[in-house]
Amino acid sequence: MPLLNEPNHTQLVAYLKSLASTLKKPSAILLISAHWEESVATITANAAPGMIYDYYGFPPAAYQVQYPSQGEPKLAEKVQQVLQHAGIEAKLDHHRGYDHGLYVPLTLMYPAADIPAIQLSLVNNLDAAQHLAIGKALQSLDYENLLVIGSGFSFHNMQAFFAQDNQQSQINNHEFEQWLRSTLSDNTLPEPKRNLMMQNWHKAPHARYCHPREEHLLPLHVCYGLAGRASDEYENVTIFNKQSSAFVWRRKEQGI
Repeated sequence: MPLLNEPNHTQLVAYLKSLASTLKKPSAILLISAHWEESVATITANAAPGMIYDYYGFPPAAYQVQYPSQGEPKLAEKVQQVLQHAGIEAKLDHHRGYDHGLYVPLTLMYPAADIPAIQLSLVNNLDAAQHLAIGKALQSLDYENLLVIGSGFSFHNMQAFFAQDNQQSQINNHEFEQWLRSTLSDNTLPEPKRNLMMQNWHKAPHARYCHPREEHLLPLHVCYGLAGRASDEYENVTIFNKQSSAFVWRRKEQGI
């Protein structure tokens, strides 16, 4: 919908475009997609990924989107190596293409499609601690000027998106977003406590209302695990009358 000029996504589209303008152009992109789950952490190693239209019921234009960015097999191998070195089982997929978790945000951020990109899957046990550990393992990744993106949503209750909004749904949404913002943006919070809070995210106010299933939240766990500290920036956008959050960690010498 963000690529089809759907009006409820206007704020999201504007934010992603503006964010890209603040970043040094990356040498490559590693994207953790909420739309790919495997039994072990899996990395795309296809040099020329195709398109996966992993949705249904949209206008024909949604199935004509192209994002011809090249893959980066050498980066994929490095990701596999650092995960395995940390004791995390990981494999390469030499055939999988790009799902919409990648090509929707990147079409908005980098429409020229001239930056090599790879995807990292979630592990299908959806264990928060394991995804934090995956992020921590990526701290050892040696790749200059790499942009890492966690592609999901901080609110992902599909029934609630399309149900009639009411005061209680607004409270549920607002209180979880406030918890998430406080947890990830408070630089006075001791890191072991922040880590434990993210591990136990399901105990946050209205967590299961906002995430009946947590696959859209876990890319954020990987990104926080990689950063290991409070976020530098926070942005809130409204989509279908629901608040959703973006968090940014920056390193001056490497972009983000």
